[in-house]
Amino acid sequence: MNENENESETIMTERSFSTTITAAATPDQAFAAINDVRGWWSHDIDGSADAVGAQFTFYGKDIHRSQIRVDELVAGQRVVWHVMDNYLSFVEDHSEWTDTRIVFEISPAADGTQIRFSHVGLVPAYECYDVCSNAWGFFIEESLRSLITTGQGMPMRSERSA
Repeated sequence: MNENENESETIMTERSFSTTITAAATPDQAFAAINDVRGWWSHDIDGSADAVGAQFTFYGKDIHRSQIRVDELVAGQRVVWHVMDNYLSFVEDHSEWTDTRIVFEISPAADGTQIRFSHVGLVPAYECYDVCSNAWGFFIEESLRSLITTGQGMPMRSERSA
């Protein structure tokens, strides 16, 4: 990545949704929890998120579906996902997340580990921004933090029929 690409990513991240949490755990524990997508986001996940190139599909009831590819995994430091395809039933442009990136930056902190979460490309101009940023707030600030610190997250329960 050249210097200009870094600058573009920084600018895009500043306009995109992001939140930062601190958890009483090691960076490796945080990294493992992030990759346990069923443990903090949803039980309705098909596929895996544990290797670069792996793909998984998130199902959010009948209103949201995302096909995601793992683009980067740096143990204890960074996780990057690429949203390859997306469907949101509650907005006019059903594909607002398509070609966005979901980034977890993990670093040691005085009281544990800091995780900076960014959904690069989820911007305030999108119709889904308020709903999606509120949902990310819960899943990162509550569910993921709980999974990291207690071993028990608060993922969406499965609503698909067997």
